[in-house]
Order: sequence, then C-alpha cells, then structure tokens
Amino acid sequence: METLRKGGIILYPTDTIWGIGCDATNPDAVNKIFNLKQRHAAKSMIVLVADPRDINRYTSHPQPYITEYLEKATKPTTVIYEAALGLAANLVGEDGSIAIRIVKEDFCRHLIKRFRKPLVSTSANISGEDSPENFTGISDEIKQGVGYIVRYRQEEDQAFSASAIVRFNKSGEPDILRS
Repeated sequence: METLRKGGIILYPTDTIWGIGCDATNPDAVNKIFNLKQRHAAKSMIVLVADPRDINRYTSHPQPYITEYLEKATKPTTVIYEAALGLAANLVGEDGSIAIRIVKEDFCRHLIKRFRKPLVSTSANISGEDSPENFTGISDEIKQGVGYIVRYRQEEDQAFSASAIVRFNKSGEPDILRS
C-alpha cells in the first residue's frame, strides 16, 4: 500500500492476468508505467474499480444498459466509457473516454478498497511483447522496474488471459473490441 500511496508502481495479480498498477488519479505514477513498458502515452490503459458505484464517480453519464450487459458477462469485461472524471489526464483518451473494469476477484477488489482509489492495470510486459499468462512469464526487466511485487498467486502455473473489451455505440449496442 505504501508504494501506491507514494506514487510508485506495483506488480500484482488482477482478476485476469498479472498487471502493472498504480494510483489511477496520479499522472506522475501513470507516466512511470508508460516509461517502464516503453509504451507510447497515446495508448490507453485500463482502470480497475472495486464497486459498480465507482463508475458513477469516474464517468459523467454511464448508461444503465452497460450494467445490465456486465451482469450477464461470463468473463471479466472492460468497458470503454465516455466522459472520464477524476482520473489522471494521461489515462484519458483524446476523445475523453476511459477503459474501466469492475473487478470481482477477492484479492484485487480488497486491494482497491483498502487503497480507496482506482488502480491502473496494464499487462506486465514491455509494449509489443506477448502478455505473460502467469507470474513466471514476467520478465526480469518488469520485475526490477516496479516498486513492489505482490506475493499472492506467484506460484500458480495455470494460464490466465486478458479481459474482454467492449465499447457501446450510440444506439446502445456493444462493439466487441477484444473477446
């Protein structure tokens, strides 16, 4: 928790793959992730929240049909919302959008609740490389580049995959960007 509070970055298991994370309201911390990943700042990253009510806190007008869609989703699903609020400006897309996922996995949800702020989540790899399926697939460069590595779930050898990503069009229909 201390690393996050001081604007540092962590390596942690999410409800999907291992992620590099930081305080999603701290633009300096977000820049540290862009630098570590060697990722262009125009490429967006996902924000994780612990409670569906947090969507109302970080977006200006979420549509009710999104909640209904998420209740039926069978895998972790990230939604691109319009009109982001209260998040680091360098996380928000040029069009004002933000990718947010409500986590249901206990560890990650409790981490966010204890921190009392949303977390950035981006795959634990250098930009352009394959996302690691578990902790053992994470490069030493990433491990050495973070301020703290969470010990939970490091021994798991099963393969995890990234979340689905969906954006809703003007008529309220989902456009699946990643399944």
